[in-house]
Amino acid sequence: MSNFQRTSNSLFVFGDIINLCLAFYISVYFYKVKDVDFQGSETLILGSLIFLWLIIGYSNRLYAEGRGENILTVRMGKYLKAYFILAGIIGMIYMIFSFPTEIRNLILALLVGFPILGSITNLIMVKVYRPLQEKKNKFKSTLIAGEGYLAKKVEDFMLSNPFEGDSLQGFVLCNAENSLIKKDRVVTTLENLNDYLNKNYVSEIIIALSFREIDSIKSIVKVADYHGARVRFVPDYESIFGGSFKSYHFGDLEMVNVRQLPLDEWFPNLQKTSFDIVFSTFALLFLSPLFLLIATLIKMESKGPVFYCPQRIGKGGKPFKVFKFRTMSQNDNSQGGTMSTVKDDPRITRIGKFLRKYSLDELPQFMNVLTGEMSVIGPRPHRTYLNQLMQASEENYMVRHYYRPGITGWAQVNGWRGPLETCEQKKQRTQHDLWYLNNWSFWLDLRIIYKTIFSAKTHKSAF
Repeated sequence: MSNFQRTSNSLFVFGDIINLCLAFYISVYFYKVKDVDFQGSETLILGSLIFLWLIIGYSNRLYAEGRGENILTVRMGKYLKAYFILAGIIGMIYMIFSFPTEIRNLILALLVGFPILGSITNLIMVKVYRPLQEKKNKFKSTLIAGEGYLAKKVEDFMLSNPFEGDSLQGFVLCNAENSLIKKDRVVTTLENLNDYLNKNYVSEIIIALSFREIDSIKSIVKVADYHGARVRFVPDYESIFGGSFKSYHFGDLEMVNVRQLPLDEWFPNLQKTSFDIVFSTFALLFLSPLFLLIATLIKMESKGPVFYCPQRIGKGGKPFKVFKFRTMSQNDNSQGGTMSTVKDDPRITRIGKFLRKYSLDELPQFMNVLTGEMSVIGPRPHRTYLNQLMQASEENYMVRHYYRPGITGWAQVNGWRGPLETCEQKKQRTQHDLWYLNNWSFWLDLRIIYKTIFSAKTHKSAF
């Protein structure tokens, strides 16, 4: 991120803090709560609001770099999302604790005034930001050295951002055999780069080549240095690690976190863990009469325990016992469980068939959530033998072990539950699970819960 971008983002942060202060003190004045004894807590209340807003803002990338003509739309979308999260948290506090009427009115006024002030401030700051960015890039002229998918991604980003796209002159062709770039976008070749720079002004060259082309990279840097052109290099980490890595500085070294997932961050992890505990506690309390009914029906129909506790593979590849209502007259209790359920399996009882159809046999797993072995939402845990089979056949399958398995998941609500007999079933299950881990959000979890309950796809392939 450039110094200009850092300064711009700092101004947005400063603007939001000022807006919160204004909204707070205007609300105090408007509702005349001067007579209410804050006991010196005004600063604490306001400081807590600012701290909470900044946590929400940074966790939702509110102050990340804006891009293109839609910077106002993107920022306002993130701003409103952060505001509704803040309003929700304040609303819960508002309902749980008792406050004087004046304070309640102040809170309502604050929740109304803050987004109004914020919208006006954002509009003004974006209007100021655009011409400054355009002026900054007016004398910028850029070449992209490369012709593969990496160079194409750089071009796509620059063209999606008018501030960058206006400065793009064209491409330096380094390897014609692998070119994905249109011929009319190529302005010179690697061999003729020096001659081109002698005749044309270029302020920077972005190198988008793989690490294997080290000689070409060194040659470009040497020519660029001679002509005073700045060089930026795009490391081709994606071809090695896939798309979930994150690079950062470790002292003077650049390091790559090979697997950077949303739930690696402390705040999203706290959100998910807190939700798991609260949701599972309420679910077990609310469903306890249903549990009692199911347990009675199971005992009435067949001999044996109410619960079936097979071994599954969880976070970090560690085995654990999962709680399920028993749905069969006999179960495969061997370690790893190689005896899979098949359609019209004679072992399934009548009540078991009903429970399995609507996934009611999985409800006791809320107890696994409270013990920290599972999450409400996540990739479904597999048997040991199936886990080994999937590891051997599906690339990046082991990434599922980065987080706790779930009672339901993205694959299940999209119809990919049940047996894993074909290559397509294995591929789709794995891809859906990995997509969930790479794109996790609190709202996605709520969406999956909704689809688990109301979508017909969830019960597809159940037997």
